[in-house]
Amino acid sequence: MVTYVAMLDVPRPVVEFLARLLAAHRRRIGTPRGSRGLGPFRQAVMVLRWFRAAGCVHCPSRDAGISQATGYRYLHEAIDLLAARAPELHHVLTRCRVEGVNHVILDGTLISCDRVAGVTENGNDLWYSGKATHFAGNVQFIAAPDGAPLWVSEVEPGSVHDLTVARIHALPALYVAARDGLPTLADLGYTGAGIGIHTPFRPHPDIPSPLAEDNRTHNRLLRGIRALGERAAAELKQRWRALQHVTISPNRIGAIAKAALVLNNAWR
Repeated sequence: MVTYVAMLDVPRPVVEFLARLLAAHRRRIGTPRGSRGLGPFRQAVMVLRWFRAAGCVHCPSRDAGISQATGYRYLHEAIDLLAARAPELHHVLTRCRVEGVNHVILDGTLISCDRVAGVTENGNDLWYSGKATHFAGNVQFIAAPDGAPLWVSEVEPGSVHDLTVARIHALPALYVAARDGLPTLADLGYTGAGIGIHTPFRPHPDIPSPLAEDNRTHNRLLRGIRALGERAAAELKQRWRALQHVTISPNRIGAIAKAALVLNNAWR
């Protein structure tokens, strides 16, 4: 057996931020001092290891000297505390208007997960994404013009189209924001989303001729501005690698994404 020392590549203020949340939660529910296997700081380290390493819960639990069942309980506790602090979409859009932001960017991402039970009306796997050709959950996000992630939605099964998920979780608030002067830029997957959601023009399927010059110019400008927003999902997935593949219940993907957003804001 060979032992070694590892370093958690997370800024200490982020660890302390999560540890304070955990300590406040323990006081709120009346947890007796010293009654748990890990203190708030060590629990925060274990949870952040999971978020950063995209691995199973077993390894950080074993290294912390607790059982795997306790590790899962500590992990879900921290996820719930963080997700509860995730910003609401209406508040995000209001802050953007107050700060004079010209637009926001709407996009979706598929977060890979293990296969689970559930079928659609036509008998296909509910969580299987034909677009990605693997099992996944669909999460929508709002990004600032510079690509900083601002908001993430709850999860829907991977078989659900981006536009449908946006209609459930994002579009009602975005319509109000557009009416107040804050438009939204999106890709072709959101064509037909409604007034205030700007998408590229696409050629008519029955007309083989190319788009008019004005429409092509509009598409180039829109894509050039919107391209910066593409980095928002990549930033969350690369910094918090637990979002690259979720091995716990896919119904928790939305909470995990929200928790990652809160940690990302603390990092920033």
